[in-house]
Amino acid sequence: MNIAKNMEAIFIATAIIAGATSLATASTPAPRIFIAADAVTTPAAKAAPMQVVTITAKRLTAAEKAAL
Repeated sequence: MNIAKNMEAIFIATAIIAGATSLATASTPAPRIFIAADAVTTPAAKAAPMQVVTITAKRLTAAEKAAL
């Protein structure tokens, strides 16, 4: 079977299938996400203290940067 001869039929069939699936899924309502009331009223700042990272390394000199 030569695919080049039937390319138009293949294109039309895929266009019909794509159109039918897009119409079938377009009418469904979007899902609703319910959040617990405790999660909404609790501020994020009370959840945990912020972590701080301190870097105590010396900077590279120009010669050391050039060596890299």
